[in-house]
Amino acid sequence: MSTSEIGTGAVPPAGTTVPAAPAEGAAPARKPRRELLAASVGSVVEAYDWTIYGVLAPYFAEQLFPGSSPTARLIAAYLGFALGFLVRPLGSVVIGRLTDTRGRRFGLTLTVGLIAAGSLLLAVIPGHASIGLAAPLLVVAARLVQGLSVGAENPSAAAYVTETAPGRSRYFYSAVSYGGVVLGSALSFVVLSVLLGVFGETGVEDGAWRLAFVFGALLGLTALWIRRGAAESEVFTEDARARKRAPAASPWPVLRAHLGPLSVVFAITSGATTVFYFLTVDFPAYAADAGAATKEEASGALLLGMVALLAGMLAAGKAADRFGALPVLRTGFAGLALGSVPLLAGMVAGRVPVPVVTVVLLFLLALPLAVSNVFAGQLFPPAVRAVAVGLPAALAISLFGGTFPALAEWLRSTGHGGWVPWWPAVTCAAALLASWGVREHPLPDTPVSE
Repeated sequence: MSTSEIGTGAVPPAGTTVPAAPAEGAAPARKPRRELLAASVGSVVEAYDWTIYGVLAPYFAEQLFPGSSPTARLIAAYLGFALGFLVRPLGSVVIGRLTDTRGRRFGLTLTVGLIAAGSLLLAVIPGHASIGLAAPLLVVAARLVQGLSVGAENPSAAAYVTETAPGRSRYFYSAVSYGGVVLGSALSFVVLSVLLGVFGETGVEDGAWRLAFVFGALLGLTALWIRRGAAESEVFTEDARARKRAPAASPWPVLRAHLGPLSVVFAITSGATTVFYFLTVDFPAYAADAGAATKEEASGALLLGMVALLAGMLAAGKAADRFGALPVLRTGFAGLALGSVPLLAGMVAGRVPVPVVTVVLLFLLALPLAVSNVFAGQLFPPAVRAVAVGLPAALAISLFGGTFPALAEWLRSTGHGGWVPWWPAVTCAAALLASWGVREHPLPDTPVSE
């Protein structure tokens, strides 16, 4: 199907083809670096503000949450982390629909503004000792605002990059833009390390954790300024112009015609998000509980793994532009499905160093992460692209990512911590199987080898 057909809102057969390169016409001569910056900087903010909550939960749980024991307060804080995921599907629909109707830039500025506001609220909430149950309720309110935002951020950025990236570098641009998520997550660990170095563990628990949320709000204002100056996607503008000449239509018939691709996006997101949250949020606690490393040592190993993740994503983006996205995506999921449990078992037994485990697993995760944004975006026409990418992804993240830290903590508290690595392995195996639900081919004028 050509771009002209997609642009007018025609519906391709569900679950059939994913173009590996842009549709007809030569790649644009201008390299849209400003658009790439706008997509990437928001991803940094969203990932930082979202992850820093999970990273800091052990430090602020006692101040903000009631409970009869430290474990109960920590689980309550992690449940607050999970609650933010519950509204992500709603955000993907509501804000995603605005992105599909009012423009990619509108959606991108709205999402980053909302998450910055949520971060500022978390920074100023008084403690439970001062305002009682109002403290955890305000935490929940902030997380709900952030959940609405994050539910639409990645699909809005995916639609924007899909429509603005040069054709023969589309997956590399996907890797760079999604690399903002990795940088944001890594930045949360850097900020925690700085806070611990300056204030010590007691100082962070006594209130220095608030500075991390202030920093997130300032990052959000910077990203908002950058995104307001970005250009609108020409693909969206042309498609919107074509739709104005036709009667307004609901997006749901188009989505129902794409149930196959929607299920594929759900599956590949489930696998990637489970591994991502295991490694970036739960891994220090898992390593400490298993006696393989202290939380501080595991966090340091994760920083090294983040470097491998970023390098792997850039390499995977280049490889996907040359060979196609599906071989790259499948290689990553196969490695995670087959290798994560043995690697972690070797770590627990003391035979595999902790840094080796983080580097290998995060490098394997880099492969699907690098291509998933644009890969998913190309499954759907522009008129529903943000919603169609966002809804199944948000549902998967809510079910498999948001609940993972609380599930892992519960397993450890009941003496079943050894089962924690199996859940990421199983979801990656399911993602691998689901990837055969679509196929990919290069268009005649843009061969994969170029």
